[in-house]
Amino acid sequence: MVDDVTLHNAWHPVVRAQDIKEGLLTPIRLLGEDLVLWRSKDEIIACLDLCPHRGASLSLGQVEDNTLVCPYHGLAFDNKGECVKIPAHPNLPPPKRACVQTYLTQERYGLVWITLGNPTQDIPTFFAWDEPNFSSVFCGPYHFKSSGCRVVENFLDVAHFPFVHEQVLGSRLHPVVNDYEVDFEADGITLRNVMVWQPNPDGTEQAGSSVYHYRVLRPLTACFSKNTQSGCLTIFFTVTPVEEEECIAWMLLAMNYSSDIPEAEQRAFQDRIVTQDIPIVESQRPKRLPLDLQAEFHLPCDRASVAYRKWLKQLGVTFGTI
Repeated sequence: MVDDVTLHNAWHPVVRAQDIKEGLLTPIRLLGEDLVLWRSKDEIIACLDLCPHRGASLSLGQVEDNTLVCPYHGLAFDNKGECVKIPAHPNLPPPKRACVQTYLTQERYGLVWITLGNPTQDIPTFFAWDEPNFSSVFCGPYHFKSSGCRVVENFLDVAHFPFVHEQVLGSRLHPVVNDYEVDFEADGITLRNVMVWQPNPDGTEQAGSSVYHYRVLRPLTACFSKNTQSGCLTIFFTVTPVEEEECIAWMLLAMNYSSDIPEAEQRAFQDRIVTQDIPIVESQRPKRLPLDLQAEFHLPCDRASVAYRKWLKQLGVTFGTI
């Protein structure tokens, strides 16, 4: 079990809800633990992918009569993880130890969220997802061979736009990042007035400066809003910590203008951006995010990164950090 209490008790997205098919088992990995998901009537069950009898992977089994059946000896477990059938001894009451560890699940924003512990906070809110004036698009998943904290830090960093996303989100001719505001709050970090020059900030082909406002909502979840002449674009970005140096990113995009742009086109644009980010982030050493501020040097434009690292250290986040 991971010893990071903060992430252990947090909610994490693990898979799109539409991919959990009735009668099928879906193995996933979260915080270094192997889990298996399955549908029991109208709810999604998450349990440890380990039979308590002889340690076989339950994800190799099957769903029968609304129970999860182990592939090794056919023991059947209900939606509470309790053993309800032992084929070799049909008249034997299952031992109390014959239980599979189950975990709380929720469905939100088209994703299945899991917590391995006892959450003190709910899944973070994405204000635009159900707003009638906004059209929403789901993007991802994006796989990174790196720490989830490195990936979130990259999401907060605009100084790389002119170089990694040249002529898309920035230009080397306009690399300057002006000073911006950083506020620590009880439930996260706010970055205000983060200004960056962009060749086509709102799809109108008119180059100019864009102003971003970021919120870090959870250790592995952040969002930004960008207001342009056309309207508001907002992105909710959340990361699944698979291993300390492996993660999956999910992106929910919403905007209240250009509703005629096909979803496939919007998704392809975000795919292009993240595909540019992946090799850079994966090249960073160490792969785990250093929380010691002396481990790397910082520039004025790194105020967001410095704040994020300080906040993670205050929260006691250790998974994916050093």
